[in-house]
Amino acid sequence: MKTEQSAAAIRAIVGGRVIDPASGHDGVADILIADGQVERIGRGIASGIPEEAVIHAEGMIVAPGFIDLHTHLREPGREDEETVETGSAAGVSGGFTTVCCMPNTEPAIADQETVRFVVDRAQSAAGKVHPIGSITRDRKGESLAEIADMVAAGAVAFSDDGAPVANAGLLRRAMEYAQMFDVTLVSHCETPDLSRDGVMHEGSVSTKLGLRGIPAISEEICVARDIALARMTGCRLHIAHLSTAGSVELVRAAKAIGVRVTAEVTPHHLMLTDDLVARDFDPLLKVNPPLRTKEDVAALRDGLLDGTIDCIATDHAPHAEQEKDGEFDLAPFGMIGLETALGVCQRALIENGLADWPFLIDCLTRRAARVFGLDAGRIEPGAPADIVCFDPKAQWEVTLASLKSKSKNSPYVGWTLTGVVRATIVDGQLVYRNLSNAEPAPATARARATTTKTAGSPARR
Repeated sequence: MKTEQSAAAIRAIVGGRVIDPASGHDGVADILIADGQVERIGRGIASGIPEEAVIHAEGMIVAPGFIDLHTHLREPGREDEETVETGSAAGVSGGFTTVCCMPNTEPAIADQETVRFVVDRAQSAAGKVHPIGSITRDRKGESLAEIADMVAAGAVAFSDDGAPVANAGLLRRAMEYAQMFDVTLVSHCETPDLSRDGVMHEGSVSTKLGLRGIPAISEEICVARDIALARMTGCRLHIAHLSTAGSVELVRAAKAIGVRVTAEVTPHHLMLTDDLVARDFDPLLKVNPPLRTKEDVAALRDGLLDGTIDCIATDHAPHAEQEKDGEFDLAPFGMIGLETALGVCQRALIENGLADWPFLIDCLTRRAARVFGLDAGRIEPGAPADIVCFDPKAQWEVTLASLKSKSKNSPYVGWTLTGVVRATIVDGQLVYRNLSNAEPAPATARARATTTKTAGSPARR
């Protein structure tokens, strides 16, 4: 195996199939890069460039760097599980040049100081990291957090993810306040009175296993409530990790009448089902929302294909080994997903004949960027040179050693996935390169002087 990583500037990517859903480009082309931006796209335009500044992408797909709207980086507070640096390294090895980190840290990202802490930590990360601020103070659901101050400090959206804002009156005020800044509120839709103490999807499998269930209606009631409040206030609402067929129908109906609602789905909810829990009670399969039924998976795929669901987000949720290595009931919710997202999505959508590469790339780039209004997700002159080159036919085995995340709680260990990231470029800098199918080497940190600015904690995930 041969791997390389370098922070050297890249000036050209040649010979790859360039797929840019934002412009509609799909064809073999060269890309010239200058001053961290895309300069030109065309054929035969890369002559005279030093070889060390060129990536030869023949046989690869060249796409905008992937964007994850839902990542847990655990810093501050649980640096034993993940940090901004290690999570970003995992991200670029999976093709993600931009990640948005959730606020359920310790302390929560609930004030200007903590937002600035994350922004500062992101300066030396391999990829771009945007903080999502908490809707309520310390994510306790009792009073509004300092939304205006956090917007000024660089927060790109707001969420109490890991827990819903149970007080409807408080959520209404948050939406009215967020509307003043035209920022998006991200809703973790769950009704605690229905889901409390549940550990997996409530259905025939949970009944047979004797495990406490989380019913689909727990999510759907909250989705319906939050959509109604968004309709009343005009706030931009984003539904995190949609997981049920009923939730898909609610979002579809809301969009049909003009509600400003968007939604995401995770790779694991597009791929895995609740009956897998019955095989060995593996805590790596314990997530919130839980893995649902085959019918729910089919509805989620259909919702993504018809645009009801806007994008794919990983909900990358690292946990220490000792936390996941125990009884299913007692293990925390969550799995990591930045490094496996490409392969899992390829299996769920492309290998099943449901979608093609332009569609999948669109879900991971342009469609994700527009949810939060990020300056990302496109390859065109003047755009940031945030680019991923991957081999769509190469295979790799997911092993503990191959995972860059500080935590290793992936249910895909032992799986063989198709789709290998060969190079990741951020602002024109080569931050990751993998020249074979074996374990990728650590990503290189990328120091930046500036950050692009765009418009005990509860239920840790």
